[in-house]
This record gives sequence, C-alpha cells and structure tokens, in this order.
Amino acid sequence: MPMTQSSHVFKVGAQGDHFIAWGDVVVFAGIAVVLYIGVYLSHGAAAVVRGPEISLSPAALPWYVGYSLRRMASAYVLSFIFTMVYGSLAAKHRSAERVLLPILDILQSIPILSFLPVVLLSLTAILPQRFAVELAAVVLIFTSQVWNMTFAWYQSLITIPKELREAATIFGFRRALRFKTLELPFAAISLIWNSMMSWAGGWFFLMAAEIFTVGQRDFRLPGMGAYLQEAANRGDAEAITWGICVLVLVIVVLDQCVWRPLLAWSDRFKLEMVEGEVPPTSWFYDALVSSRLLKWVRIKVVEFVNEYLAAAVGSLLAKPMKLPVRLPRWSAKRFRVGIFLQIIFAVLMLYGSYRAGKMLFGVSMYQWGQIGIGLIATLLRVVVTLLIALAWTVPLGVAIGTNPRLAVLLQPIVQIAASVPATALFPVLLLFLLNLPGGLNLAAVLLMLMGTQWYLLFNIIAGAAVIPQDLKYATVLLHMNRWERWRNLILPALFPYMITGGIAASGGAWNASIVAEYAQFGGKEFHTVGVGALIAHATAVGDYPLLLAATLSMILMVVTINRLWWRRLYRLAEERYRME
Repeated sequence: MPMTQSSHVFKVGAQGDHFIAWGDVVVFAGIAVVLYIGVYLSHGAAAVVRGPEISLSPAALPWYVGYSLRRMASAYVLSFIFTMVYGSLAAKHRSAERVLLPILDILQSIPILSFLPVVLLSLTAILPQRFAVELAAVVLIFTSQVWNMTFAWYQSLITIPKELREAATIFGFRRALRFKTLELPFAAISLIWNSMMSWAGGWFFLMAAEIFTVGQRDFRLPGMGAYLQEAANRGDAEAITWGICVLVLVIVVLDQCVWRPLLAWSDRFKLEMVEGEVPPTSWFYDALVSSRLLKWVRIKVVEFVNEYLAAAVGSLLAKPMKLPVRLPRWSAKRFRVGIFLQIIFAVLMLYGSYRAGKMLFGVSMYQWGQIGIGLIATLLRVVVTLLIALAWTVPLGVAIGTNPRLAVLLQPIVQIAASVPATALFPVLLLFLLNLPGGLNLAAVLLMLMGTQWYLLFNIIAGAAVIPQDLKYATVLLHMNRWERWRNLILPALFPYMITGGIAASGGAWNASIVAEYAQFGGKEFHTVGVGALIAHATAVGDYPLLLAATLSMILMVVTINRLWWRRLYRLAEERYRME
C-alpha cells in the first residue's frame, strides 16, 4: 500500500482549528485556580516531616524494587486506560477533538516538577501523609507516561488506511469488534514502543518522587530512588554499585520478559503483503507459546470468557431500545440541579481566578521581564535539543527498526540508557563542563537532551518497524539509490511518528529545563538564564507568586508552539503521509 501523496492543500485556520478557543481559557484558568488552591492548602502542612529510614543492605533491594515497580505499574495502568478513552474520543469525534486536543496540549505542557512541591504539601494537609506521598508519586509518574501514549494512539487512529475502515464497515463490525480487530492491532507496534518509552521515562520521575524533600519536610519513599540517593549521600560506593546493578538487572529482565515478547507478538500486525526477512523473535515468547499449561488455560478459560462476553454483548445490542414516550417528571428537576451546579462551578472558578490574579499582581515588572527573557533562552535550548536529537535518532532509529538482528543487540542497551535517570548523571556533567566556555548552558542542553531524545528514538524505531516489506522490495526493483529510498519511502513513512515523538520530546524538554537550568551541587548554587531556573528558584525560596507566573508563562509558550507548529504538522501527517 503506497504512501498517500495527495494534492490536498493544508489549510491553516480551518474551521474548528482556531488558535484560541473558549475551552483554552477555561482550562488555563482552571490550572491557575488549582495551583492557587494547592498553595493555599500547603500552608496547613506540617512544618517538619520525618521520612523513612533507608537501609543500604543488599537484602533490602528486592523490597525496594517491589515498591518502585508497584508505583510504576499503577501509573502505567492508569495511563493506558486514559490513552484508550481520551485518544479514541479525540480521533473519532471531530467536535470532541476541538475540545480534547487543546486540553491535551495544555496538560502535556504543564511542568509537573514545578507542581510537585505544591501537590505534595497540599495533599499532606488533607490526607494521611503516607497515602498522600504515594498518591503524589503515582500522579507524577502518570504524567510522565501518559501524554506520548495518548498522542501515539490518536496518531494511529487518524492514519488507519481508508480501505481498512471501509472493510470494517462492509463487514458490519460493531464498535467493540472494530476496536479489537482493526484499531488496536494497527496501533499495536506504536503503542508498545511508546509504552517502552513511557516506562523508561517513568524511572526519571519515579526517582524524583522517591527522593523529594522540602526544607525540614522529608517526603522520601522507600524505593530504588531513595536507596541510590542515600548511598550517594553516605558516599557508600558499594551500595551505589549494588543499586545500579539491580536497576540494570530489572530493566534487562523487563526487556526480555515483557517488551521483547510483546514486540515479537505484535509483528503479526504489520501492514504488509509479504513477511519480513528476519521477523523479531523472543525466547520467552516462544516458551510461552509452546507451554501446554498456558494453551490449556487459553482454550478452557480465556476463550470461554471471550465467547460468553461476546454472546452477552451481542444479545444486549440485538435488543431494540425502547425510548420513553414522555420524559420523566424529575427530568426538569435534574436540569435545574445541573444548572445550579454549573453556576456554583462558575462562581468558584471566577473566585479562584480572582485570587490567582491577585497573586500574579504581586509579581514585579522586573520579574516579568526576567520571565520573558527566560522563555526566549529556554526556547532556544529546546530547539537546539530537538535538532541534536533528530540528527542522531533518525539514522539510528531506522537502523534498529529495519534490522531485527541489530535490534536484538541494541534494544536492551537503548532501554537501559533511556531508563537511567538523567539527574543522576547531572553532577558528573557539572564537574566536567562548568570550567568550559558556556559550561552550565552546555550542561543544561545535555541534560535536556538526555531526558527527551528517547521520545524521538522510540517513535522513529516504531515507525521504521512498520514499513511494509513489499514497499522495501519495490524500492529495490525500481533501482532507487539510498537518497531516493529515504526521500520517497523512509522519511514519508516516519513523518507521523516523528511528529508524535517531537511533540512529546518538546514538552519533555521544557519540563526538564526546571532541573537543567538550576542546580545545587557541592554546597553551591548554579543557575543560568531560563524560565526553568526561575521556577526552580521560586520553589526553593517559596516565592509562590513568581512560581505561579513562571509556570503559567511556560504553559502558555508551549501551547502556542503546539498550535502554531505541531498541530499543523499533525494535520499534514493525517492528510498526506499515511499508508493507503
């Protein structure tokens, strides 16, 4: 199926694609209100909080691994459910898309690290401390995993070939069957690679959540992050070695027992007429397939449950729906209750917006000027970071995605490299780079690069992996040289995946700027010009008006970039670069 190269002209500012809608204003105001409420509640948090005792004994590592994996798995389950629901609504209903995509733009642009202190302090003021800290950790990991998965699912749904949609309609596939046999299989490879990226990125935020402290408040959680931090604080090289080795071992085990089997299983869903020369394999997947016990469970239990559910759903859908002739008498009462609740919500939003606006008036003109200069400086670093990431992730991603033998060797290495928290390497980078010209600026770009380049790499690998083998054979039969093959097949096929990875990497780079532009190391404070440095400084000194102003300014900048750049590229990918 060739790549569509239609002559449709991409129309900027088409109906339903306005730059700013009323929903944007509501969501933006809602974020300001939530942040203000968090600041207000944080004043009721305990002044001194004692954290748990962290044991550096190797015998404690299995327990800490279990705690960390539980938090990661909980966040991933929430992310997957959110992805399926939110992405489906945005892709299948144009009216919903006009509301949901702007909201998603804003949500993925929120610098969650700037919200973490407020979220933790406010939750501990109204909930039991341990539960509040656990909840905040799961929410933080969730926000690091969900956005790229949602964008990948949405991108897959809007690029399903037209003939496959028509075939599903001709065969009368209902919504559940269409999801099971068309949508989920078509998006499987992209979802798996983005899940791998989400899981790898989750380690970064897991470490940040498990080691978080604010002044005399110790919000640490027992887990791998707290173990490594405690070992570093004590200068225990043996414990650090044990912790890193166990972390690498966990990553390798997950790669071999979860991700590699899923990739081998998903190869059947590639959109191609002929089988690949070297399909991906997995020893663990082969063992599961050959297991007689699992086969018996699948036949006797799984298939029985599937048939029962299919019959139940089919009989339910077959029954004609009987609509009442008259509306129930209490419908008018329900309508009045709904209107009353909307009025209450509007009043609360207006009051909260007033209080947040009053807090913003406490920001001086000099600080607003700093925010403006900081936005420009951080934007330049984000652009440089994305250009550097694209320069090496495109060729390497294509090599891994199109060469299964190379993928077997490099995928575990990529998984390990992506899963190692970049903040753990930042002090080492500072030691080497501070004395060089542009030291902290260079270190900030490198840290932002380490935290965001994997979004692009994993999406490019997924895009290269789904290029049909018959199209590769066609380029050989047409005697295309390497440049023609890249121009006519590889780059057009990768375009939707590059956009998905680019928007996630861009949001991640803005988020990473908070820890990249401001650092405390060796008893000294290092910072450079940037809005991330302003947010980190405001958090450290408790300047909540500046924190609110800088955070909202960053969100507004990211949303503006998404509307002017990324959304238009999404439309271009949907209209021109899809397998048809």
